[in-house]
Amino acid sequence: MARRNPTPLWKRLCLLLSVAMTTVNAQTPGREFRNRTLSQLRQQPATIIPSLQREFRGVWVATVANIDWPSSRALTTDQQKAEMIRLLDRAKELNLNAIIFQVRPQCDALYASQIEPWSEFLTGQMGQAPSPFYDPLEFAIDEAHARGLELHAWFNPYRAWHPSATNPPSPDHISQRRPDLVKSYGRYLWLDPGEKEVQDYSLSVVLDVVRRYDIDGVHFDDYFYPYVERDAQGQPLPFPDETSWQKYLAGGGKLSRDDWRRQNVNEFIQRVAREIKWIKPYVKFGISPFGIWQPGHPPGITGLNAYAENYADSRKWINEGWVDYLTPQLYWPINQLAQSYTALLDWWISQNLMSRHIWPGNAVYKIDTAAGSTFPTSEIINQIEATRQRSGSTGNVHFSMVHFLNNRGGINEALKTGPYTQPALVPPSPWLGGTPPEAPGLTFTQGSKPDEIVISWVAQGPEPVFWWVLYLRESGAWKIIILPGSTLNHTISRTNAVVSSVAVSAVNRLGYESERTFMRLPDRD
Repeated sequence: MARRNPTPLWKRLCLLLSVAMTTVNAQTPGREFRNRTLSQLRQQPATIIPSLQREFRGVWVATVANIDWPSSRALTTDQQKAEMIRLLDRAKELNLNAIIFQVRPQCDALYASQIEPWSEFLTGQMGQAPSPFYDPLEFAIDEAHARGLELHAWFNPYRAWHPSATNPPSPDHISQRRPDLVKSYGRYLWLDPGEKEVQDYSLSVVLDVVRRYDIDGVHFDDYFYPYVERDAQGQPLPFPDETSWQKYLAGGGKLSRDDWRRQNVNEFIQRVAREIKWIKPYVKFGISPFGIWQPGHPPGITGLNAYAENYADSRKWINEGWVDYLTPQLYWPINQLAQSYTALLDWWISQNLMSRHIWPGNAVYKIDTAAGSTFPTSEIINQIEATRQRSGSTGNVHFSMVHFLNNRGGINEALKTGPYTQPALVPPSPWLGGTPPEAPGLTFTQGSKPDEIVISWVAQGPEPVFWWVLYLRESGAWKIIILPGSTLNHTISRTNAVVSSVAVSAVNRLGYESERTFMRLPDRD
C-alpha cells in the first residue's frame, strides 16, 4: 500500500537534529519536547535571548476631585468598572507596569472599610457604598494583576477634607467623630500630625489595607504638614497646632517648633515602614515628596522649601532606609536651570546612601505642543532617557493617568515607539531578601487548529509564582509577554508569523526572575 503524505528526507533529517538537541518526550496527545535552561544550552547564538528590562514604569491614578478615576461621581457600578478596565488596558498597552491608585484622598475610602466612610468621589455622597455593591480596590488589584501590573495603594495620611467635595461629611467621618483631632486651614481640613492619636489613627488605616488586600505597595504623596495658606493680603497663615505644641512642651519637649513638626512626621514614617514589613515583608513602601528638599541642594536650585514648609525631611527617610523607593516630583524641564530635572535627579541619587530605589515623578500633565513651549512631548521622553543614563535611578512615575487616556500631545505614540517599546519588570529590592525561584518546566502540544501550538509551563519549586515571562522568537526577533502567575499556557498561531523558539521564566513576589527554560518548536509541516 502506498504511503500517504510521505515526509521528505530533508525534513526527517531536520527533525532528527532537533530531537538530538532538545530530547523528545513522547506523550499523548501531541509531541512534547523536554526543556533545557539556557545555561545547559551554553548560550548558543541561536538561543541567546535579550535580557528583560528592569524598570519601574508607574502612573498615578488620582481619585480626589475625580482627576483620573472615576470620571464622574454619577457613574454606575458597571460604568466605573468599565472605566477602570479601560485605564488598565491603556497602561498595559503602553507597557507600563505599576498603578499608584489613590484610595484615601480625604480620610475616606475607595474600598470597603470599617474605619472610614466611602468616598464622595466614588458615589457622590460620603458614606454611600456603590450599588450594586463592589469593592473598587479589590477589583482594581485583580484586574491589574491579570495584566501584569503592580498596584500600589496611595494614601493621604493627614488631609481630612478637600474643597472639591460638595456635600457635607458623613457622621462617621473623623471630622464629626473626633473634631479635636481635625484642624481647619484655608479651605481644607487637616489632621494634626502633632497628636499621637492622629498618628495611631492613620497608621491603623494603612495597616488595615495591608492586611486585607493583595497590594504590592503603600504610597504617600507630598502632603504632610500642608503647604502654607495665605490671607487676603498674601501673608502666611500659621498652621493651628497650638494645642498639640503646648502639650509637647508640657511633657518636657525641648525641640524647636519646626524640628518638633519634622519629628512628628519622621516618627510616623518610621512606624509605617516598620509595621508594613512586620505584616507583609514584600509590600514596598514609597513616598513622593516635593522635588526640592531645600533650596541650594544642589547649588543653584531655587524654589519652595519642603523641609521648612511641609516639614518633610525626605532625605532622612531614604538615608535611614525607611522607604523602599523615593519618587521626588521633578516636574520641571531639564533645561530650566533653577529647577533642572537632571540636576535635581543627580542630587537625589547622590543622597541615596542606603541604595534604595529612586523613581522620579514626571509631569505628563504639563505637556504643551504649542510653538515655543518649554515642555513639549519630547521633554518626557528625554527625561526618561536621562533617568536611564544614571546609575541609581531605575524608573519613572507619571502624573497622571488621564493624560494617557487622552493621549496628551501624542505621548502614547512617543512612548510606544521610543522608551517603552518592550515590556519591563519592576526591579527587585534586594534589602527585602529572597532568591530567584526555580526554572519552570515547559512543554507544547498541538492546538485545536492545524497551525496552533499550545505552550504550557509549570512551577518546579514550592514558592508561588507571581509573574511568568514568555519569550517568543517570532520571524527572527524576540517578543516578550508578561503573564500573571495563574496563567499556565499560551496559544501560538503560526498562520501569519513563524515562531521558532520559546522560553519561559518564573518571577516571584519579590521580583526575582528564574533562569529561563528554552525550547525549540518543530518546523511547520
